Amino acid sequence: MAQIHRPKFFTSLLNGLLLTLLIAPMTLAKLEETLAVGKFSLAQSGGDFPPEWKPLTFEKIPTHTQYELVKDGDLVVVKALSQQSSSGITREITIDPQEFPVVQWRWKVENVFKNGDVTKKSGDDYPARIYITFEYDSSKVGFFEKAQYETAKLLYGQYPPIGAINYIWESKSPIGTMVPNPYTDRVNMFVIESGESRLNEWITEKRNVFEDYKKAFGEDPPNISGVAIMTDTDNTQERAVAYFGDIVFKKR
Repeated sequence: MAQIHRPKFFTSLLNGLLLTLLIAPMTLAKLEETLAVGKFSLAQSGGDFPPEWKPLTFEKIPTHTQYELVKDGDLVVVKALSQQSSSGITREITIDPQEFPVVQWRWKVENVFKNGDVTKKSGDDYPARIYITFEYDSSKVGFFEKAQYETAKLLYGQYPPIGAINYIWESKSPIGTMVPNPYTDRVNMFVIESGESRLNEWITEKRNVFEDYKKAFGEDPPNISGVAIMTDTDNTQERAVAYFGDIVFKKR
């Protein structure tokens, strides 16, 4: 019987298919372990932000922080420049914190503030912060608060968050400090980095949002409703430059 000779391209195609079948389950399992919220590294330097990320501005603050996509080393990141200003960029997204309890991100700052103070309204500025909001849940508020939320929905078309966690780079307070925001006890501040010892250094952070919410509010969290990054200097009237890398949520 004559020997059958497979063409090279057929052999390569077969080998490639077998390799794909072997790798695909592992890749799928890895993807299922993480939820990408801010994949800024896939964007173009100087280009537009991913469409799901929108400006976050405040009615009484006319001067806004400038955000742009820049190349830092081999990766595209977000650069924030704040000069007596405040605003952020945010993504509305529903995440079950029981399924994806861990948030991980990278950031770098060039300076901290002379007048920054997490306990005072006049010092409520941070060169970098990650802002995580949680969905309104009527079972977690009293009668009068419920009425306020209903009014807000009539005015703005949706319920405001029931609470928020801020992971901040503070100027003076020790790492590990947790305090309510000086403007509202519905927002709790977690000092993740502090002071000048690690300026101009990329730092990877990882936090268990589920456990941090329980620590801050004394109960299990509702679903996450959004994630924002912010650099603000409107209270201290100072200047800041910060950089933010990719943001992902993980199952463990």
